[in-house]
Amino acid sequence: MMQSQFDFGLAAPEIILLVMGMLILILDALSAGVRRTLAYGLSLATLALLALVSIWQWNMGLVGETFFGLYIADPLAHLLKVASYLAVALTLIYGREYLHSRDMLRGGEFYVLVLFALLGQMVMISAGNFLTIYLGLELMSLALYALVAIRRDHAQSTEAAMKYFVLGALASGFMLYGMSMMYGATGALDLRNIADAVSSGQIDYLPLTFGLVFLVAGLAFKLGAVPFHMWVPDVYQGSPTAVTLVLAAAPKLAAFAITLRILVVGLGDLTADWQPMLLILAFLSLAIGNLTAIMQTNFKRMLAFSTISHMGFILLGLASGSLDGDKQFDTESYGSALFYMLTYVLTTLASFGLILLMTREGHECENISDLKGLNRRSPWMAALLLLLMCSLAGLPPLVGFDAKLLILQTLLKSEHLWLAVLAVFFSLIGAFYYLRVIKVMYFDEPEEGSTPALTPVAWLPRSLIIGNGLAVLVLGLMPNGLLVLCLQAMRATLAF
Repeated sequence: MMQSQFDFGLAAPEIILLVMGMLILILDALSAGVRRTLAYGLSLATLALLALVSIWQWNMGLVGETFFGLYIADPLAHLLKVASYLAVALTLIYGREYLHSRDMLRGGEFYVLVLFALLGQMVMISAGNFLTIYLGLELMSLALYALVAIRRDHAQSTEAAMKYFVLGALASGFMLYGMSMMYGATGALDLRNIADAVSSGQIDYLPLTFGLVFLVAGLAFKLGAVPFHMWVPDVYQGSPTAVTLVLAAAPKLAAFAITLRILVVGLGDLTADWQPMLLILAFLSLAIGNLTAIMQTNFKRMLAFSTISHMGFILLGLASGSLDGDKQFDTESYGSALFYMLTYVLTTLASFGLILLMTREGHECENISDLKGLNRRSPWMAALLLLLMCSLAGLPPLVGFDAKLLILQTLLKSEHLWLAVLAVFFSLIGAFYYLRVIKVMYFDEPEEGSTPALTPVAWLPRSLIIGNGLAVLVLGLMPNGLLVLCLQAMRATLAF
C-alpha cells in the first residue's frame, strides 16, 4: 500500500476532471454553436480519458492514502469511478437530442454542471475523512440543484429544485451535525482514527450514538430510503427527464460509497448499533416504495418509488454483515450490496434512457398511458423495456434476479429469515406495477391522437441503449465476472 502526504498520481482522475471541466467551461463561453457540439465532444472525451486512467491505476495496483489520509485510492474506488464514468457518458448520449429539442443547451452549462457533479461524486468515493466526504457531497449537491432548475421557465422544474434544495440542505445539516458529534466524541475526523478511537472503548458512548443517528439519517436521505424519501418522487417527476437520469444513476454509487466507508470502515465496531437502524429503513423502504408505486400513473414517479424499494434491498445487504468481525462473511454481504447497486444503476440507465428516446418535441413520454401500443409503434423499444421491467421485478434469467438472490442468501446466512420472507413478499407486490407496464405496451390500444408517432433514433444512442439492455440479460446469465470484481474490491477495502 502506497502512503504519501502528497501523491498527486493517486488523485490523477480528479485533477484531470477539474482541469477539463474548467477548460470546457471557458471554451463553451467562447462557442457560438447552438447544439454545443464542442462541449459535448470534450465531455465524452474527458470521460473516456478518465476511464483509461482509472483502469490503468486499477490494473497497476495503485492503491493507498494521500493528502494526510483525506483521499483513498483502492479497488472499490476504482470500480465505482469507472461505473460512474460509464453512467455519465450514457446519460449525456441518451439525453443529447432531448436537451437540444427543449432549448436546454443555449448556455451549455448542462455539460459543465454534470462534470462538476461527477467530480463531487469521485471525491465522495475516495473520501477517507469526514472533511473530504462533506466537500464532495456539497460539490455534487450544488451542481445537482442547479441541474434540476436548469429550465428556468418551467414551473414544475423550479418547484422540484426548491424542494430538492431545502430537503438536501436539511440532510446536509444532519450529516454535518453527526460529524461534529463524532468529532466531539473521538477527537478525530479521519475514518481510520475514528475506528481506532471507537475500538479503544475509552470514549463517551452517548454523543457517539447521537452522532451515529444523525449520520444514518443523512445517508438515508442521499440513498432515498424511507422515511427520508420525500424528495425522490417529486424531484424525479419535476426534473427534465435528462436531469432525472443524472440524479438516478451515478449519485447513487457515490452515496453507497460514503455509506460503506462511514459505517463499515469508520464505525465497524458500532455495527450492533447501526445495523438495526438500517434494517428498519430497509423494511420501510420495501413496504412504502412498492405499495405506493402501485398507485402511480406517471412513469417517472413510478420508477422513483421503485428506486426507493431497491434502496431497501441494498440496505438489507449492508445490514446483514456479521457482528463479530467475520471478514469473509462481511465481504460476501457487502459485496452483494455492491453488486446490487451496480446492476440497479445499469438497469436504471436503460429505463430512463428509453423514456428520453421516446420523447418528442412538444411531448413528454412520462405517463404510463403514453406506452399504449408501443409494441406496434416500435417493437425493439417494447422488447427492451420488457427486459428492463422484468429485471427490475427480479425475474430470471435477468440480472435483477441474481442481485435479489444474492441479498436473500446473505440474509439467510445472517439468520434474518423473517426479513428475507418480507423482502420476497414485497418483491411479489412490486412485480405488479412492472407487469402493468408490459401489459400496457403489448395489449392496450393507444388513444386516438394522444400518442404522437415516434421519431427515428440516431444510430449511436440506439446502439448503446440496445447494448445496455442486452447487458442486463448477459449479466443475468453470466453474473460471475462482475460478482468477482465486487468481492475483490470489497475484500481489499475491508483489509485496507
